[in-house]
Amino acid sequence: MNIEHKIRLIAGSFILLSLALGVWVNRNFLWFTAFVGANLFQSALTKWCLMEDILRKFEKKERESCCCGEESRKS
Repeated sequence: MNIEHKIRLIAGSFILLSLALGVWVNRNFLWFTAFVGANLFQSALTKWCLMEDILRKFEKKERESCCCGEESRKS
């Protein structure tokens, strides 16, 4: 799964979760839905997404800590 699909999956999950929490727990959770939507809007205009930076850092750390990384595959 590439990084764009991961971002869409995370954003969609956050929106659905916050909508459910807004309906069944507290209406203030709907602010989180608005926040995710505003971030999607902002990333479309600026071509910068904080979640993309976060996911790239996690992927980099996973590759560095993997015991069967690229070097062992080349051998």
